[in-house]
Amino acid sequence: MPGVLPSQAIETMIENGEITLDRPLTEGQVQPASLDLRLGTVAYRVRASFLAGEGRTVGERLSDFEMHRITLTEEGAVLEKGCVYLVPLMESLALPDGITAVANAKSSTGRLDLLTRTITDGGTEFDRIPAGYCGPLYAEICPRSFSVLVRPGMRLNQIRFRDGQSVLSDDALRALHADSPLVDVDAVIDEGLGFSVDLKPAEGTLVGYRAKPHTGVIDLENIGHYDPQEYWEEVRSDNGQIILDPGAFYILVSREAVQIPPEYAAEMAPFLAMVGEFRVHYAGFFDPGFGHASAGGAGSRGVLEVRCHEAPFVLEHGQVVGRLVYEKMAELPEQLYGREIASNYQGQGLKLSKHFKSV
Repeated sequence: MPGVLPSQAIETMIENGEITLDRPLTEGQVQPASLDLRLGTVAYRVRASFLAGEGRTVGERLSDFEMHRITLTEEGAVLEKGCVYLVPLMESLALPDGITAVANAKSSTGRLDLLTRTITDGGTEFDRIPAGYCGPLYAEICPRSFSVLVRPGMRLNQIRFRDGQSVLSDDALRALHADSPLVDVDAVIDEGLGFSVDLKPAEGTLVGYRAKPHTGVIDLENIGHYDPQEYWEEVRSDNGQIILDPGAFYILVSREAVQIPPEYAAEMAPFLAMVGEFRVHYAGFFDPGFGHASAGGAGSRGVLEVRCHEAPFVLEHGQVVGRLVYEKMAELPEQLYGREIASNYQGQGLKLSKHFKSV
């Protein structure tokens, strides 16, 4: 059956050598519908972001752009804000014909404004890997708001595998919503399930956070460690709107509480790329069971990682800012988000990454 490959199929790909590992699989690395990718032991500081291009390898292009290299040790190395790094990953692929892959930043990575994209030999676009690809994987990392301390084996991005195409049409999505509500408000379905921003909280005036421009380093191993006030400014609104500042990074939350039934997975996509004034950020995978009752959820808000571009922009309560594209699973995963795996964001509302103390 075509669809997104579940956890047990990913484990079979590892057993068959279609996914190879420099180090043994770590606990929690296989997710319900994706595989976490791990940083290797060296980071290359490069002059600019690049793609290998058809017929060329990343190694060949690296000689054109490398400035210096950093050995990643267990003590950690700092990736500085505003710089671009290339890190070979511990996983590589030998995809069969018919199996494609797509990568994305993990939720905690996106919430730190840590631009992380996957590139491949011969690649002509980020995060998209064609059927039959055989070769290494690399993470391009650009810290945008905070410098970060990283170590080998850290998992900043994840990869999802597909057998054929199984994206739900709008009609199929409406039928699914009618049978099992996907959001707790009226559904806006137009090339996916639209979601909007919540700027009128049920209590108080806190609607989000804005990254401070000058902060300390964040060690990505430290969970629940940092004081949010040292890294974030509170964003408040008493009239249902805020003005986004050019270049600023915000954590906001969706008005809708979203559910992903166990038989499906979803990916976040921009609602309208032509708007241009802002974009909803980098983390985009929603696993089977996210927010769903069968996995201990009762709907989970989508956290929105928003960066404003060239001009100040007024964002208003209920404004549609993104969409969820639903896909069928090839088979039901043996583990679900929020049930068999430790899930930091099941049942979430407005929430910073797991590195910060609860507020």
